[in-house]
Amino acid sequence: MGQESRNAPAQDRRGVTGTPPEDASAVTAELEIVVRDDRLRVLTVLASRAETDLIRSQLARASSSIVTDSAYSLAGAVKRVTAGGVDVVLLGLDLPDSTGLSSFQRMYDCAPDVPIAILADGNDEDVALRAIAQGAQGFLVRSEIEPDRVRRCLVTSVERQRALCKICRDAERYSLAIDGTSDGLWDWDLDRDTLFYSARWNALIGLPERDVVADPQHWFDRVHPDDLSGLKDMLIEHLSGNARHFVHEFRVRGTGGDYLWVLSRGLAVRSLSGETRRIAGSMTDITERKLAEELLAFGALHDELTGLANRVLFKDRLAVALKTMKRQLGSPFGVLFLDLDRFKRVNDTFGHSVGDRLLVEISQRLARFLRPGDTLARLGGDEFGILVANATSVSDALHVAERLQDRLKAPFTVDDRSLEVSASIGIALSATGYDDPDEILHDADVAMYRAKSAGRGQTQVFDPLMHRSAVALLRLEEELRHAVDNDEFVMYYQPVVSFDGGRVVGFEALFRWRHPDRGLLTPAQFFAVAEESGLAGVIGWWAMENACRQMVDWRGRFPENPSLWVAINISDRLFMQADMVGRTREILTETGLEPSALRLEFREEVVVRHGEQALAKLQDLRRLGVRLAVDDFGSGVSHLSFLERFRYDTLKIDPSYISALGTGAPTMIETILTMANGLGIGVIAEGVETADQADRLRRLQCHEGQGYWFAHPVGPTDAEQLLVTTPEWWALGGQAH
Repeated sequence: MGQESRNAPAQDRRGVTGTPPEDASAVTAELEIVVRDDRLRVLTVLASRAETDLIRSQLARASSSIVTDSAYSLAGAVKRVTAGGVDVVLLGLDLPDSTGLSSFQRMYDCAPDVPIAILADGNDEDVALRAIAQGAQGFLVRSEIEPDRVRRCLVTSVERQRALCKICRDAERYSLAIDGTSDGLWDWDLDRDTLFYSARWNALIGLPERDVVADPQHWFDRVHPDDLSGLKDMLIEHLSGNARHFVHEFRVRGTGGDYLWVLSRGLAVRSLSGETRRIAGSMTDITERKLAEELLAFGALHDELTGLANRVLFKDRLAVALKTMKRQLGSPFGVLFLDLDRFKRVNDTFGHSVGDRLLVEISQRLARFLRPGDTLARLGGDEFGILVANATSVSDALHVAERLQDRLKAPFTVDDRSLEVSASIGIALSATGYDDPDEILHDADVAMYRAKSAGRGQTQVFDPLMHRSAVALLRLEEELRHAVDNDEFVMYYQPVVSFDGGRVVGFEALFRWRHPDRGLLTPAQFFAVAEESGLAGVIGWWAMENACRQMVDWRGRFPENPSLWVAINISDRLFMQADMVGRTREILTETGLEPSALRLEFREEVVVRHGEQALAKLQDLRRLGVRLAVDDFGSGVSHLSFLERFRYDTLKIDPSYISALGTGAPTMIETILTMANGLGIGVIAEGVETADQADRLRRLQCHEGQGYWFAHPVGPTDAEQLLVTTPEWWALGGQAH
């Protein structure tokens, strides 16, 4: 929306503020269909199938009412859109048969009624902005992709198209009304210096509807003081012959004291000698049009939800501040990049409507905090930017950040819910030396991510080391996307062993990244980046599908172990995806694995945080026949009430309790075992590393164990050897593998 304001002529050519397009009714009808069946039909036009799958999964997570279809070339997209049934297009600029701005132009020419959102790399942002100028309704940057942003971009694109149609319809109605209604007429006799006003002229400004002849000053007295000189100048230009016609917009005061916008047109009548004897014309009320233009101008530079400045206006203010400071006319300033901590959980738990109202409350509280000269903007999602004027030192900026953190500590009340909010804040100072607003905003963003990695409610000031770290993370994200496209992930398996007989009863499936340069990487080395980039879901579903296929193969080839199972750890984000249960069902159906042979492990925090929503999802998985295990049990705040309400199949004791067996009495382990036995829940001791630990756990009547003393995670071939020739675990004498 912000980019549109900088390209008003181009938008006028496309029909936003100019003559309504002939097919506006067709666009309106299409949008009404979207509203009627409550489904948004999205066509993704991207060259990468992996990226298409990522966007599809994110849209599924963001909303169950979004239906996606895909094309991988511009020709395929044109064919699909021409067939109909597409509400919005998400268009990449790097297609195999078309690149850059021409991709948008060809798609727009094919389907001018269908809103188009651009997906661009950071270095393609100028191309995306030019597409906005030519009629695109929005764009996303790949580095900022997440479910809420993708959903909001597409929905906003449709809403903008709908607003465009409404403006066009209103303009049509306005034009018809003018054709059927007489304007206010006036006739100025310059010789007598008297003005004739028609009844309609008087009615426009609220006077009695009767024709009158009055002094011209009667007109000028009603003109807004700020518009009077411009009106007189235009009259003089026409009367002197310098302007062929008199056409001017200005404000006049009605009888109630309010001003209305009018458009006045006139033409002078000259004698044979060229003297101007009179000028006559009309006056039209254009207040509604002016208000619409003001709303469009405001919307182009302000956030639709909160009314704050948007990213475009914020960057413009930064540019002005940088130029002013470089001319030594202004003081140094600071930029604060504020990101709300764990805001996504509010949307996941209470819904987006509650999340939106919370954002409004937060923005209003922050706005009350600002000083004259400061600028507060909503940059997107749950991110805010603050330009702090006269920040001459780090301590000045830190003081502002501390006050902001204090303002956010008091709970917010939304729909009788008390919601606590904290924020991670990154700071960049103009005194560091910047030439471009994007640079200082980027560095503040980098500092914010460093603050977020330090915990909730933290503040960090940018330094060059952060830049190098950010570049390294960006490179890792690019390599991760390449890994998804090129199948660089592999599966490893760690056995779970029964303490009663030492046989392998199952495997935990673990994925690894076989990096072409850095070798084999564990999830600890890259999964945080995968979650930030939105790739975690793609990798997680890939791992589950491969683990299920492997288990089907083993159960078929080793019939002597018919109850063999496989477990896979589910991240919090994957667990809370809207399609999590349905996708699991699909994988079981596609692979043919018996549901009871799949165990899904999750942390107990996900149930504590998401409460009823998480318990409902667990019930759905239980009905599916999948076994459920709580990972790292005892490591966090355990809510025993959840254990009574939902009987998990297995508790995996946190390794910290196992490692402490050699230093004290196993009181906590005994307590967990007693509780689990009473509830009929199985127990796995995770992190068994010594023969002594294994022996003590066996004597405590723990059911099963997992750890390096039995085996490290190994590839499928080595895992099979554990099934073919089960080692004599107890005869190893504590020797580690």
